[in-house]
Amino acid sequence: MPKMKTHSGAKKRIKITGSGKYMRRQAGRGHLKLAKGKHVFRRRAGDVPLAAGDRRTAKKLMAK
Repeated sequence: MPKMKTHSGAKKRIKITGSGKYMRRQAGRGHLKLAKGKHVFRRRAGDVPLAAGDRRTAKKLMAK
């Protein structure tokens, strides 16, 4: 049986930390920056943990 390949889209969007947490980028930082305001934009900085319901799907996509 061959090894499962990692999903190309998932590996660009999801990172797995050393402790095993699945991290994702927050939405709302791509474009239309002026309309959102600086406080909203700063609040969306950094990675956030993936929701518990999405973790199972992400684990399959990452072939873990």
